[in-house]
Amino acid sequence: MKKLLKIVESNKASLGIRFAHLIIDRIVVYALFFFFGIFSALTYELLNIEFFSNLTDELAGMSKLQDIVLTSFVYFLYLLLMEYFTKGRTVGKYITGTKVISTDGLEPTFQDYFIRNISRFVPFDAFSFFGENGWHDNWSNTRVINIKNYKAESQAKDEINSLGTKENF
Repeated sequence: MKKLLKIVESNKASLGIRFAHLIIDRIVVYALFFFFGIFSALTYELLNIEFFSNLTDELAGMSKLQDIVLTSFVYFLYLLLMEYFTKGRTVGKYITGTKVISTDGLEPTFQDYFIRNISRFVPFDAFSFFGENGWHDNWSNTRVINIKNYKAESQAKDEINSLGTKENF
């Protein structure tokens, strides 16, 4: 189990900000599907390539359950890959100035991001936020923090700790 730093806990993003992430990132995923449809139509009309158009037709004919499974899988991949390759951020987190970090203040590992995002498939995970932290935060030992506040508090602590030390010029 990782250490739980007070500075991480005191700079957690609010529930409203976390809800904004959910809405923004869902819109991004739906936009990906929309742009795939446009891409399919363009490749068919301009290049007479039917592959993507046929794939789009098959996707449009899926059952409700198949649609939920596919959309959930794409959402999972989006969150996992975005958070991993952007060091804890998604489009929603960029917009709100937040990011995911480990409870010990370090950058999460790929395993942490994977556990964090696979945990979202647990039924009622969204309701776990009525407690202190969501299950996917607790199980992965991560938190979503406000970057600006975290850096300011971290810098202030560093300055206090450096008092009385000799500066090198």
